[in-house]
Amino acid sequence: MKKIVENVPRTIKKAIAKWNIDNISRTVFYQDYFNRNPEIKWSFLAAMVSRNAGWSMTDLQGEWFPKAIKEEQLMKLFLTYERANWIIFADAAPQLLLYELGKKANTSFFHFGRDLGISSFMLEEWNTFLELGDQDRLMTALIINEQHVIEGPLMEHHLYAKKVFHSLLFTIQDWFHFSTVLFPTVRGELFGLSVSGFRHTRNRIKLGKSLAKLLFHPNYFNAFYHFAMKVAPTGSRYDYERFMGKRREEPMLRQVYPIIPHHQQDKKDWFRGQLLVKKMMKVESELPDKVLISDWYERKRSQIRIAMEVENLLIQKSRK
Repeated sequence: MKKIVENVPRTIKKAIAKWNIDNISRTVFYQDYFNRNPEIKWSFLAAMVSRNAGWSMTDLQGEWFPKAIKEEQLMKLFLTYERANWIIFADAAPQLLLYELGKKANTSFFHFGRDLGISSFMLEEWNTFLELGDQDRLMTALIINEQHVIEGPLMEHHLYAKKVFHSLLFTIQDWFHFSTVLFPTVRGELFGLSVSGFRHTRNRIKLGKSLAKLLFHPNYFNAFYHFAMKVAPTGSRYDYERFMGKRREEPMLRQVYPIIPHHQQDKKDWFRGQLLVKKMMKVESELPDKVLISDWYERKRSQIRIAMEVENLLIQKSRK
């Protein structure tokens, strides 16, 4: 037992190095983890949101954006998606693995949490979960945590804040709700929710909580889970558009993007006992009346195509 305990941090760091490679590997990890530990509902939410991140990444190298946006700008936006996903995985995966290893050994390994960079907020919430077993509370805590984890190193970082989150391209995506999170089914249906004002932590947390409510809704969960088990992630919208009778317009992620090395120095504990965070834990999320958005999606896809075509024409005209 002593040897097992001593090897826990090393085992976790080795697993993180293996799986925190790209969007595909992270999505597979989250999904496989949920299959093994269905009580950790956040991992399925993370898998489905990660699929959406992949689709957003390959859109940038698809049929439309490259015609109107410079490659340098597209790469910056890709790196932003990639960085956000990497940071969240680097923070969340050690938590998930500590729990799973502890479950197998019938003990808790969360005393390793500080050494693995887990926030004091989440260490408290994991201990509460081990005591009470409240699956929804833990999922909410992980949603709140992940958005605070990316706030400093990504949302407020001077490079990303100026060159990405206040760029015209990001504004266009935000305005068109093109980053809407979609939950597909093999019947060709699309369910989903949008967020406006993605730059604000509270808005992202609100979206995450609503997405969780939609994903695990008793009327829809089985259809979403069936899709996830049937369709291996490739990082392309074709993963679900093929069930809508569409042709492929975007490449697969590993066809167009290299592996991006990341580093994170001086990770700090974001939690300082903020009262607002405690309030967020208690606020119930609400779903809009309409969550089946297949028709809305078709309109938005047409709008973005028109916008990109107009921008392309303007670019061509300016060169003459």
